[in-house]
Amino acid sequence: MSEKRDAFVQKVKGKIDEWNAEIDRLSAKAEQAEAEARMEYEDEIASLKSYRDDARKKLDKLQKAGEGAWEDFKAGAEMAFDAMNEAMQSARQRFK
Repeated sequence: MSEKRDAFVQKVKGKIDEWNAEIDRLSAKAEQAEAEARMEYEDEIASLKSYRDDARKKLDKLQKAGEGAWEDFKAGAEMAFDAMNEAMQSARQRFK
């Protein structure tokens, strides 16, 4: 892989690790919440996991893409990562 692609992949892997930690934090908070709030947390966590899984799939495709095609995959991956960032930001605001 090119240095540019390697750097992007490493950046994304780091971001996915951050998302996993945040999801774990929300899961721990959900366990301590009242029943109704717990359901909201669990719904939000399921949504975040879906976004994260989509981002992970895009990353896998990006890593497997040929040298000439990785830029095309990068654009799609960036959209998935932006959606995940927005969802995570929303979850943080809702469950402060």
